[in-house]
Formats: sequence, C-alpha cells, structure tokens
Amino acid sequence: MTAPARPAAPPVPTADPAPPATRLRRELRAVHALVHRDLLRLSSQPTHTALMLIQPVLYLFILGGGLAALIPTSTLGADYRTYLFPGMLMMTIQTPAIMVGIRLITDRQSGYLRELLMAPVHRATLLLGSCAGGTAVAAVQGTVLLTLAGTIGLPYDPVLLLLLLGGMILSSFTLTALSLLLAVTLNRPEVFHMLLGLVMMPLLFLSGGFFPLSSLPSWSHPLAALNPIAYGVDLLRRTITLRTATGTPPPGITWFGHQPPLVLEAGVLAGAGVLALVWAARKFSRQE
Repeated sequence: MTAPARPAAPPVPTADPAPPATRLRRELRAVHALVHRDLLRLSSQPTHTALMLIQPVLYLFILGGGLAALIPTSTLGADYRTYLFPGMLMMTIQTPAIMVGIRLITDRQSGYLRELLMAPVHRATLLLGSCAGGTAVAAVQGTVLLTLAGTIGLPYDPVLLLLLLGGMILSSFTLTALSLLLAVTLNRPEVFHMLLGLVMMPLLFLSGGFFPLSSLPSWSHPLAALNPIAYGVDLLRRTITLRTATGTPPPGITWFGHQPPLVLEAGVLAGAGVLALVWAARKFSRQE
C-alpha cells in the first residue's frame, strides 16, 4: 500500500513584486480616480449643488441685511454682512464634507465598498482618496459663494481671495477627515444622521459665525476652543481683517484669555485634520 498523499501546504503570501515607484503610481492613480469620481458627481448634479447654496445665501442677504440695520458697525468692526460672510463660507463647505461620511456608510451597506476594496491598493489610500475628493468638492462649492464677496463690500483682491480659498481648503480637509472618522466608527447611516442632528447646530452656534464668541457665557468658551468650525471661521475672518480696511472684529477663539496667533490657529486646524485622517485610516484598515 502506498502512503496517503499529504495535503498541499497553503501558498505563502508574497510581497508585491512591483517596484516602489510602480506601487506609488498605482496608489496615486487610485486617489486621482476617487477625486475625479467626486468631481464628476458634482458636475452632473448642478441642481443639487444650487440647492445646497440656497441656505447660506439666504442667511447672508436676508438675515445679514436685516440685522445690519440693527447692529452698529462699531460693535463688530464691520458691517454685519461682512462679519457673517466667513460663517456662511463654513456653512457652505460643511455640507459636502459631511456627505463624504454618509456616502462611505451607504457604500458599505450597498456592497460597493467591498468591490472597491478589491483594487490592488491599500485601504488607507482609498480613504485618502475619499478625503481628497470631499475636500475638492467642498472647496469648489465654497468658491461659488466666494464670488459673491463684492456684493457685501469686500474687494476682489486676488491675494485676499487666494487666502480665503486656502482657508476654505484647509477647513474642508479637516471637516472631511472628521466626517470619515465618524463614518468608519459607525455602521448605520441612521446613527450618523442622529449624531449630526445633535451636534451640528451647537457647533454652528459655538463657531462665532453668527455672533461674537465673547457674547456667549463664559462656560461655553472652552467648548468653542474645541470646535473645528470655530477655528475655520476665525481663520477666514482674521484673513479678511488683515487684507481690508475694516475694523478689528471682536476676538474669536481665546486660549486662557488670549487670542492665539493666526498661524497657530491654522496649524491646529491642519493638525486636527491629519490626526483624524490617520486615526480613521487605522480603523478602516482593521475592518473586515
């Protein structure tokens, strides 16, 4: 009798034989494809984009126009519509940033995410592509509202517009990264929507977008200092103050009674976005 044949040993996984340069190009192509997908979705839905711009435009011209006659310029350092403009820019970019997280959850439930994970790229690359796509879409929509700067008395100064665009891109990145972190933590879109309903309105009121943070109770100041939207609003408003002849607005975010430098605020906002994206990528890479 012959001895029974031994079962074949399972194949030993091998490393990707492609050179590092080829692997890098493959990862970058995946990021580019995801960004291109989001921009194509944006261009194919002009009505949806216009509807998302209606609310900040109404706030800017109706609410801002009505309160501008009641609030003296000396109180805010500028006309109320000028004071309100950074908050409306943040309101414009926050919606597409949040939609990235919602889309990730729905893609997971529909099975599209499973198909996407079959691509020969790292999971973190897919998350980075989603973050870059959401940032690009949010920045594009914010730029549309930015074109209305002249209607509220702001000059079409190229340097000012570029600085505001840079501030919007940085804020869009941070909000998108935080949205993705929340999405990889949750499994159901209903829970995601419920949490957003609970926290988004308080975050807007604690951002300084509608009224000075100094007018709020003292117990809310530490909460405002933890609010990423408040950093984005403060960054945009202080940029406008530096490039225009408007008066100095009331201080926004304060640390122990002092307003941090503008560069430090931008660094905190960027650091929060990077930390959220890295944390989300680690959790996403561990999911089955």
